[in-house]
Amino acid sequence: MDDVTFKAHEAQIAAQPPKPTSKFKKFIYKFLIVIVLVLGIFIWWKYFYAFGKEGVKSGYLNYVVYKGQMFKTYEGKLIQQGIKSKGTATVQSNEFEFSIKNKRIYDILKMNSGKYFDLQYNEYNGVVPWRGNTVYIVDSILSMRDAE
Repeated sequence: MDDVTFKAHEAQIAAQPPKPTSKFKKFIYKFLIVIVLVLGIFIWWKYFYAFGKEGVKSGYLNYVVYKGQMFKTYEGKLIQQGIKSKGTATVQSNEFEFSIKNKRIYDILKMNSGKYFDLQYNEYNGVVPWRGNTVYIVDSILSMRDAE
C-alpha cells in the first residue's frame, strides 16, 4: 500500500506546472548578460582592436632590446628628423618608441642599429603586457638604408 501511495504522490508532483521565476530574477539575469557583453566588447576594443592600421614611421634606429619582468618583449626606439618642444625653452628630437611583433624583425633591427628605417606599425588603444610596452606594434620593415 505504501508503494501505491508513493507512486500517486509522484504522479501528483509531476502533474504540477513548474513554478514561474520572478520578474526580478529574469531582470537580473538579462542585466548580467548585458554587462558581460558590454565588458567583453570594451576589452576587445581597448586592447585588441588596431584602430591605426599600417602606419609608417621613418628614422634612425637608436636601439632595440629584449626586456621584461614577467613577459619578455622586443622594444625599440627610432629617432625621427626634426625637433619638438614640450615646453618653453626646451627642445628635443622626435622619438618613436615601439614594440616589435616577432623575433625575425627584432634580429634584422638588432644587426643594423644606426641605419635609417621605414617601419610599418599598427596602433592599439591600450597596452597588454605580452604584446609589448607601447601601443605601437611594428609588424614589418619596409626599407632600410645606411645613415647619410
